[in-house]
Amino acid sequence: MALIVAYVATLIAFAGVDSVWLGFMAQRLYRPALGDLLAAKASLPPAIAFYLLFPLGLTIFVVMPAAKSQSLGDAALYGALFSFFAYMTYDLTNQATLRAWPLHLSLIDMAWGFTLGGLAASIGWLAAHRLASA
Repeated sequence: MALIVAYVATLIAFAGVDSVWLGFMAQRLYRPALGDLLAAKASLPPAIAFYLLFPLGLTIFVVMPAAKSQSLGDAALYGALFSFFAYMTYDLTNQATLRAWPLHLSLIDMAWGFTLGGLAASIGWLAAHRLASA
């Protein structure tokens, strides 16, 4: 039960906060930086897969181990690092393979991944901790 609660909380936090970020930054950051590389509208199947699977990875590899060690700090730190490395892989691969992938976009995106992962894992940890304490 703790795994399900942690996953749902991590999923809601991750998708909810990222939706606000993308809603605010798509036209301000991504559209000017990427121009025609950016689709007019996101494709739902891969977006849904990402938003279901990435929080699952955070839950399995970060939130549940941090729940066992009873450390919110571990959840925040390792969630931030987990996401940073995933976002870094995406951004640096784009940097290496696409002609027009701007460095500033990679740096901002990696910082965003770090922040979002730490926040989402912390919220997942808090939900699991609350369930365990009840």
